[in-house]
Amino acid sequence: MAGVTGIGGLFFRARDPQALAEWYDLHLGIGFRDGAPWHQAAGPTVFAPFDGDTDYFPADRQWMLNLRVEDLAGLIARLQTAGIHVETRPGEWDSEVGRFARIHDPEGNPIELWQPRA
Repeated sequence: MAGVTGIGGLFFRARDPQALAEWYDLHLGIGFRDGAPWHQAAGPTVFAPFDGDTDYFPADRQWMLNLRVEDLAGLIARLQTAGIHVETRPGEWDSEVGRFARIHDPEGNPIELWQPRA
């Protein structure tokens, strides 16, 4: 059966699209570079609607971006060096599916960083 093969993009509104695009490129290495789209590594992608009253991410946000990472500890260190607050919950966010951390972009959008278990 022919069908969807992956996520082709994530499009959202921003107060300052250029500045936000530069932030994502600088700190997370994603976005357009030299006019070319970001190519992600093959791996799992979770597509999951949440209940409207979930407390898993802020109530004033309709979505949360989850990004797969290879070296969560290294990325956390780089983000903290850049002055970006990183939330971790040892024990709670270290589970059978992997390790997690949470940041917010400059416009307050929640980003979950996920290092899947090998």
